[in-house]
Amino acid sequence: MRGDAVRKMIGIGCLLFLLSLGFQTALKEWIAIPTSITVFEGEETTLYQTSQFKGAVPVMSNQPNVAFSLKNEDQGNEVTITGNEGGQTELSMEVAGFPVKHIDVNVLPKIEVIPGGQSIGVKLNTEGVLVVGHHLVQTKDGDESPGEDADILVGDMITRIDGHDIQRMSQVAEYVQAAGEEERALTITIKRDQQSFTKELTPLKAQGEHSYRMGLYIRDSAAGVGTLTFYDPISKKYGALGHVISDVDTKKPIVVHDGQIIRSSVTAIEKGSNGDPGEKLANFSQQRDILGSIEKNSPFGIFGTLAKDSIKNNIHDEEMPVTLSSHVKEGPAKILTVVNGEGVEEFDIEIVSSVPQKQPATKGMVIKVTDPKLLEATGGIVQGMSGSPIIQNGKLIGAVTHVFVNDPTSGYGCHIGWMLQEAGVLDQIQQKAKAS
Repeated sequence: MRGDAVRKMIGIGCLLFLLSLGFQTALKEWIAIPTSITVFEGEETTLYQTSQFKGAVPVMSNQPNVAFSLKNEDQGNEVTITGNEGGQTELSMEVAGFPVKHIDVNVLPKIEVIPGGQSIGVKLNTEGVLVVGHHLVQTKDGDESPGEDADILVGDMITRIDGHDIQRMSQVAEYVQAAGEEERALTITIKRDQQSFTKELTPLKAQGEHSYRMGLYIRDSAAGVGTLTFYDPISKKYGALGHVISDVDTKKPIVVHDGQIIRSSVTAIEKGSNGDPGEKLANFSQQRDILGSIEKNSPFGIFGTLAKDSIKNNIHDEEMPVTLSSHVKEGPAKILTVVNGEGVEEFDIEIVSSVPQKQPATKGMVIKVTDPKLLEATGGIVQGMSGSPIIQNGKLIGAVTHVFVNDPTSGYGCHIGWMLQEAGVLDQIQQKAKAS
C-alpha cells in the first residue's frame, strides 16, 4: 500500500509539473530526453535543453560514481554531461525530490583511428555463384531453360552441386557436363534470402553443340573502385565505401566469400551533371599492391583487415579522434579523396543537416560540395568517391555514401560510429573498457 501511495504521489507531482510548464511543450521536451546515451571520454554532450521556462528544468542528481561531470547552465536552461572515465552509470531526474526518469550512460574510452581518402580497387568473390539471369537452350524439341523450369530465380546463390561446395564458375561447367553426358539430373543447393533450398535440374545440350547448359547466367566475382575511410592502427581493421556493394544485375547485396582491396590510380573523371552522377575511372590489377582482405559487405560498406602496418595519405597520417552523431554540427567540414593519380587531397564541403541517430541508418547526414577546385574537377560527388572520410573540427565524423542524382553537388554521408561498429573496432573498445 505504501508503494502505491508513493507512485500516486509521483504521478500527481509529474502531472502538476507538466501542467505548470504548459502541457504540450513540456511533454514534448520531456519525451525527447533519452533513456540511454553513449559518450566518449573528454566529450561534452547536451542531454537536455529547453527554449523556455527558465529555471524550471529538472535537476540531474544521484550520481552513483564519478564517471562524468555535470553542469546545468542558467543561461539557456541546458544540461550537459562530460565523459571523464570509462564505464556505465545511471542518472536520475528528480522533480520535487522524486525520481521521474532514469538515464543510462555508457562512457566509452576515447577512440582514435587514422583517416583514409586513398583510392582503392575492390575485388570480391561471392559465397557460391550468383544467378544473374535465365536464357533459353535451343534443342531439337524446342527452346527451354532448365534453370527456370527448376524454379531457380535471379538473385539465388548456388552453393552446392551434387554435394560439392561451389565457389567458382569453372566448377559448375564441370558438373553440368558430367550430368548431361550421363543423362541425369543435378542436385543443386541454393541460398535465397538467408534460406537454403534444394532443386533438381537436368542439363540440356544445344543444337549443334557438344556442351550441356543449365539455362542460367551466373557470376562468381565483382570489381569496382571506391575510397578507404579509416583504419585502426592497433587491430589493422579498416572500413571503406560507406555503402553496400550490390550486384549490377540483381540489385541485391553481394554475399562475400572473400576478396581484396588493392591500391588504385585515378586516370580520369567523368564529371557529374543533373541526372548523371559521374564517376571516377581508375586502373588496378591483382599484380598491384594488395592493401588488405575483404571480410564483410554490409549496408555501411566493406570491412576487413589490412595487409600492411600503415597506409599513408600524406595529409592526416596521425591518429584522429572520432565523434558521435550527436556532436556533428551543421556547417563547414572537409573530405579526403583522390581526383588524379594516387594523391589524396583535402576539399571543403558543408554539412547541410545531420540526424543524431540512435539506430543504425546509412543516411545520417546531407552534405554539399563547396570547394571550387573539386567542383571544377568532378562536378560534385561522383561514383568512386564513396567512402571519402568526412572531417569536422579535427575529428572524423563519417563518410560520403551517395550522390543526389538531380544535384551532383550534394549527397548523403553516414556517421562514423556505425562503420566502427561494423568493422569491430567499437566492440574491441567496449570489451577493453569492461575488462578494465
